[in-house]
Amino acid sequence: MVLAIVLTFSGFVKAVDPMGTQYKISDYLTAMHLNQLAPEFLTLGASVLLSAVEFGVGICLLFGIRKTISTSLAVLMMLFMTPLSLWLALADPIQDCGCFGDAVVLTNWQTFCKNIVLLAMACIVRKWPHDIVRFISTSSQWIATNYSAVFILALSGLSLYNLPYLDFRPYRIGTDLRTGWQEMMQGKESPYSEFFIQRIEDGEDITDSLLSSKGYLFLLVAPHMENADDSQLDLINQMYEYAEDNDYPFYALTASGERGIERWRDMTGAEYPFCQTDEITLKTIIRSNPGLILMKDGVIIRKWSYHSLPDEYALTGRLDTLEIGKMPEESTASKILIIVLWYVLPLLLLTIADRLWTWSKWLKRKEQSNKIYQLFKSKTENEKENCSRQLEDEPEPARGSGSGQGTE
Repeated sequence: MVLAIVLTFSGFVKAVDPMGTQYKISDYLTAMHLNQLAPEFLTLGASVLLSAVEFGVGICLLFGIRKTISTSLAVLMMLFMTPLSLWLALADPIQDCGCFGDAVVLTNWQTFCKNIVLLAMACIVRKWPHDIVRFISTSSQWIATNYSAVFILALSGLSLYNLPYLDFRPYRIGTDLRTGWQEMMQGKESPYSEFFIQRIEDGEDITDSLLSSKGYLFLLVAPHMENADDSQLDLINQMYEYAEDNDYPFYALTASGERGIERWRDMTGAEYPFCQTDEITLKTIIRSNPGLILMKDGVIIRKWSYHSLPDEYALTGRLDTLEIGKMPEESTASKILIIVLWYVLPLLLLTIADRLWTWSKWLKRKEQSNKIYQLFKSKTENEKENCSRQLEDEPEPARGSGSGQGTE
């Protein structure tokens, strides 16, 4: 049960943030000096596939589906992950293994110890796979497996097209970045130690002035301008013009050098100012290249990928009068409820219906067995009774002279 829950949770948190898992895979390959052999589309595909396999194996173990195959896959995964986590613990090339995305961060030694325990569990269930309790009958297994596959792949696709469905990072919507930055400057432990905004022209650090400013602030985030998607150039320029018309500050944050920035300017005609920021921080802030952030009084209130930028129909007035100028009403709790309604509840209803159907078939078989038994018993009793009657009706044999009777 523990192994099934861990694998299901691990696959799920990877699926809601496939780009985060892609970045982590790239970190692994860079540490092994293999990053040149794996293009971005390959690492992204590996990210989606890894999350789907982990989630699928976890669900199969949880419901007792395809016991032999699922337990074998669990052992194979742990046989791969455990030596890898040992190497991470000894060499320490990266600080976080990314096993649970940003939802749960473990040290490399904690990850190795966790994998040792999971490997032992995987070996145990592989040795006795048929001891796993089956919650869904064999005839209904295909429904659960196919529905789980569609769900996890759709969740990954949605998170890729838009933004992570659930955001576990320190730059999620609702984050008071101003307060976090000030606490970090005061020497308190903070996840914002690598966050800075440095103007390209003169190298001046304007982080504090931007975060301390009142009102709205637009930040166009593009970790690498050379690889940034340019399919929404018109909407980006339109957003900048809207910000200019309404006196809202608008800055582009990137880790690219002057050559990449000039290329972007030449290609897009961008007139907004550019600032330098740490690459990893930008990838953490938003999983889109480029992506747009709207802040108000130092608080992140909106985030858009380049697929979902607001258009002229949403920009019909000043932000304080528009819906996009307010914190979205959809909370983490409501998102979890949607997942429960779309996946957990249907699977639970399927399980209950399957159990009831199996139970009803068992009752029918038992009833039929009882009928057959009663019929057989009645027939046997009738046969015994008939045999007794036949014995009673048969005449007794005539008694003849005994051998002891002599003749005269």
